[in-house]
Amino acid sequence: MAKYTIGVDYGSLSGRAVLVEIATGKEVATAVKEYTHKVMDEYLPDQTTKLAPDWALQHPSDYLEVLELTIPQVLKQSGVSADDVVGIGIDFTACTVMPIKTDGTPLCMTNEWSKNPHSYVKLWKHHAAQNEANRLNEIAEARGEEFLQRYGGKISSEWMIPKIWQILNEAPEIYEAADQILEATDWIVSQLTGEISRNSCTAGYKAIWHKQDGYPTKEFFKALDPRLENVVEEKLSNEIFSIGSKAGEITIEAAKLTGLNPGTAVAVANVDAHVSIPAVGITEPGKLLMIMGTSTCHILLGAEEKIVPGMCGVVEDGVIPGLMGYEAGQSCVGDHFEWFIENCVPESYEQEAVDKGMNIHELLTEKANALQVGESGLLALDWWNGNRSTLVDADLTGVLIGATLLTKPEEIYRALIEATAFGTRMIVEAFRNNGVPVDEVYACGGIAEKNKLMMQIYSDVLNMEVKISASSQTPALGSAMFGAVAAGAERGGYTTITEAAKVMGRVKAETYKPIVKNTSIYEKLFAEYGKLYDYFGRGENNIMKILKEIKMNSL
Repeated sequence: MAKYTIGVDYGSLSGRAVLVEIATGKEVATAVKEYTHKVMDEYLPDQTTKLAPDWALQHPSDYLEVLELTIPQVLKQSGVSADDVVGIGIDFTACTVMPIKTDGTPLCMTNEWSKNPHSYVKLWKHHAAQNEANRLNEIAEARGEEFLQRYGGKISSEWMIPKIWQILNEAPEIYEAADQILEATDWIVSQLTGEISRNSCTAGYKAIWHKQDGYPTKEFFKALDPRLENVVEEKLSNEIFSIGSKAGEITIEAAKLTGLNPGTAVAVANVDAHVSIPAVGITEPGKLLMIMGTSTCHILLGAEEKIVPGMCGVVEDGVIPGLMGYEAGQSCVGDHFEWFIENCVPESYEQEAVDKGMNIHELLTEKANALQVGESGLLALDWWNGNRSTLVDADLTGVLIGATLLTKPEEIYRALIEATAFGTRMIVEAFRNNGVPVDEVYACGGIAEKNKLMMQIYSDVLNMEVKISASSQTPALGSAMFGAVAAGAERGGYTTITEAAKVMGRVKAETYKPIVKNTSIYEKLFAEYGKLYDYFGRGENNIMKILKEIKMNSL
């Protein structure tokens, strides 16, 4: 009898479950649930409590709804019995942080704290802790903290410690009320197993934890703020569980929620980008995967630990056991294009899309594809949501240069695509220049699957072949694979994630290869992009930050 595993991938706007046949890697059924509360960046659910700029919150009840609706749905669609599902894995965007009580209840789901913004889940793109991140980096650098170099020289405002410190600074009552502060991915696993198992991936990449050294010292945390001296013992934990291991089993309560059997194996939680690596069959160094969605995360395996300025982190066993896992990223990719169509496309284009039976992205892509490289005369910086790598600065903003009264929407749309490709090339060159090989490039996610123009532009800008994941739900497939490993060979799963990747991971036969006439022009454009990158990003012209300060003072 065939055995199956389920992967649940929690993104920025929705959660999805995929049911996978373990012996073949075949995706049998998929279900998606959009979050009821979406991303809260203006108001709390009461619609009266206004949020400050750079906030991005979510509601944990949305995460439970994903489990409650999508898992029964994939079982029903497929006709597969819960008796034949041996494992489940969970992945999440990160760093996605929430304060909870001892019994696991999120503070935002209590009457006492439901109107306090700091009681809610802080999504990865919550950038309101930038002041805390800046101060943390200053103190760490002044103290000569070695950990800083493992994160490219800067800790991001998106990560765990700045977000915790923001809670302490702005809502100390929430900090005191929280018995624990943890990643949402670990919280979901705790809802399935009844126990909290903090995973090594988010701890390593987002919470400054190191496999050999642990967290930074109490002295460091005290230097940040005396109230943080014991933050690890009081709000976090020194007990970290390795990805690729088993967190526990489905409880009776979780079985009622999901429709799975009690005793089903649950994998230690993971991050959406990192869990995607084995899903495309990558298990060795030198192969870079771009996980492309609202943002892009770049994951690369290495044989040894190297210091790469501006990277998001290097973690031993962070992606595949036995190897170093490097992470970099871009904070604005899909969000970039969504902003543009919502705010900058004329009604005539909307009508043309309707007449042609297209959505607006398809129409703009078609029009942009008709342009020659360099024809628009435009160049953009892809910082509409800050720069994650290599500048690690959420206060940077977007730039468009070369616009005239004749500039058309499709020209801007293409310039934005090219900007994200240039941003990825900056990341690739940073790795190579610091001794970390990038020999092959892979891509996954909805953009990689659907937008051929964008993938061709990336290939041309990088001057490299780009391979595409065969799965439309790559992170969910990766999580399902880890679920199969949690179940183990004795239950029909696998002993290691490397074994699972050989059978279940795959890419499409079609690839994107550089077009010579395009690459030569992109070399010239990239050189100019690099000048703008340094001019606006490395302190020579701080106009972006000055404008932000003026904006904040005017509110």
